[in-house]
Amino acid sequence: MAKYELGGKRPVVGDGTWVHETAQLIGDVVVGSGCFIGAGAVLRGDFGSCRVGDRSSVQESCAMHSRPGEVCSVGSDSTIGHGAVLHGCKVGDRAVVGIHCVVADGAEVGDDCIIGENSLVKSGMKIPAGSLAAGSPVVVKGPLKESQIMMKNAGAALYADLAARYVREARRLPD
Repeated sequence: MAKYELGGKRPVVGDGTWVHETAQLIGDVVVGSGCFIGAGAVLRGDFGSCRVGDRSSVQESCAMHSRPGEVCSVGSDSTIGHGAVLHGCKVGDRAVVGIHCVVADGAEVGDDCIIGENSLVKSGMKIPAGSLAAGSPVVVKGPLKESQIMMKNAGAALYADLAARYVREARRLPD
C-alpha cells in the first residue's frame, strides 16, 4: 500500500486489515480492524478526514474524499462496492453501497441500508435506516426484506473473512 503523511497527519490502519499494495491512503485516514481495502482504492484525507469502521470493505477502485474540515465516513461491517465514489458523506453501520455508486457531499446512508448498483445519492440526501434505495438520483424503495438483510450481512462477513485470509495467506510473487 502507499501511505502518505500530509500536514503532519499519517494514515492509521487497524490490526488484521488487508490493504492492497496499489491502494493509496493519504493524510488523515483511519481504517479500523479486520477491514478489506481493495486494489486501486484511494482514501484521501488531505482536505478533510476519511474514517472506515471495523470489518468493512472498500473494494477495488473506490474513492473516498471530503471538503476541508469535513469527514467522509463508513461505519462498521459495511460494504462499499467496486468503483464507488464517496465524497463528504456518512455511510452507517452494516450498510451496502453498490458497485459504481456515487454518494455526494452531506448525504447520509443510514444503518442497515442497501444502495443499488450505479445509484446516485445526491448532496444532502438522507436515506433512512433499514431502507433499500436505488436510481439516479436514488429513490427509497422501502424497507429491506429479510432475504436482503441476510444477503447484506453475509456479504459483509464474507469480506471480513477474506481480509483475514489475505492477511494470513497472500504473498506477492516475484516478477
